[in-house]
Amino acid sequence: MKRERIEEIAELLDKRGKLTLEQLDEQFPNVSQMTLRRDLFQLEQEGRIIRVRGGAMSVKEVQKVSGEPYTKKTTIHTDEKIEIAQKAASLIDENCSLFMDGGTTAMYLAKELPDKNLHIFTNGLAVAIELAQKKNVNVTMLGGQVMKDNLSTASPVAKAYFDNTNFELAIISASAFTPGNGFSCGAQIEADLLKLARAKAKATYMMLDSSKIGKIMPYTFAHIEDIDVLITDDNFPADLKALFTERNIVVM
Repeated sequence: MKRERIEEIAELLDKRGKLTLEQLDEQFPNVSQMTLRRDLFQLEQEGRIIRVRGGAMSVKEVQKVSGEPYTKKTTIHTDEKIEIAQKAASLIDENCSLFMDGGTTAMYLAKELPDKNLHIFTNGLAVAIELAQKKNVNVTMLGGQVMKDNLSTASPVAKAYFDNTNFELAIISASAFTPGNGFSCGAQIEADLLKLARAKAKATYMMLDSSKIGKIMPYTFAHIEDIDVLITDDNFPADLKALFTERNIVVM
């Protein structure tokens, strides 16, 4: 009976793309909301859905709405992103709690992470999908508006959420970097979220492939002195590396 209900929920989500808890209540009037939440948790553990604030989305829908921009990003500078992801994965210890953003480099990091006891907060839908396939990784998805260009979520009330969470590391990435303008991205709401994550963490690791150097996006969320470790690829310019090391930033 339980399995039949779970399968029915999965089929409904695949058909509609997204359902709220209220809509599930209407579909299953004799089932408590707590039981429905457990069913959604089970489906998320199986990698078939992503729980979002107030409901859930089908993984198929997430993949469908990812859009051309995100799909293209996953295939650009792939070697550099994998190199960075492997370096970042080597820095994450067992039982660590951390925040990962929704960038494509973070998606590769999610792939590279070994299946060990971790608690990961993320605003990245593709990141959460990858992590949900790992048995020992506990994944918490931040809710909010879905930004289709990078398949991540952000919300003006993120501060209230972060006030009630604790994590040791923030592993984040930037769309652009110059020494004068710092690390920047394309949306104010995303910049605000990354600032909050950085402020909450005990240490911030920045993942930045060399293609982002010399570019400027509208919203700065960090400067050199705001990070502890820069994780980059072998094409990172020596003069910039010196600039970071002079300020006691570890460059990998």
